[in-house]
Amino acid sequence: MLELSLHVLDIVNNSIKAKATEIEIEINEQVLKNTLTISIKDNGCGMDKEFLKTVTDPFKTIRTTRKVGMGLSMFQAAAEATGGKLKISSKKGVGTLVCVTFTYDHIDRQPLGNMAETMQILTSGNDSIDFIYHHIKEDKEFLFDTRQIKEILGDVSLANPEITMWIRGHIEEGLAELDS
Repeated sequence: MLELSLHVLDIVNNSIKAKATEIEIEINEQVLKNTLTISIKDNGCGMDKEFLKTVTDPFKTIRTTRKVGMGLSMFQAAAEATGGKLKISSKKGVGTLVCVTFTYDHIDRQPLGNMAETMQILTSGNDSIDFIYHHIKEDKEFLFDTRQIKEILGDVSLANPEITMWIRGHIEEGLAELDS
């Protein structure tokens, strides 16, 4: 994968398959400290200790459609290429936390990519899931929470094309403010 946002999309899809109803995504860019941290937390079915030990093995997967599960191992390799690391904690019946750290200015760090588009894709296809996207850059923060939007919209689906375009634009504006 060429961008970190695609890794995020892949890991969140794992959370969706794990029947999560709430998924938190946090991106923390600390340029002065030279770190980029991406955390994805869900309340899905979680993993038992035995599976957790082998979860980054590309030949270990619970999928029945293929025999490899490359997502976590590729995310781990991307982090390690910058001197960073991937940590996973999970508890069966509770959920999973994936936390990946990168050296911010490392030449091998992939660009973050388009998080507004990633969130638009995730929210438009998963009305029953609450997404909390928190992006921090130094001392500035942006928070996007579908629970607030659903409360305002009532019965209007997040998959409504006008809503998905608004979501993308809202996130793009929020992220632009982090860079100003």
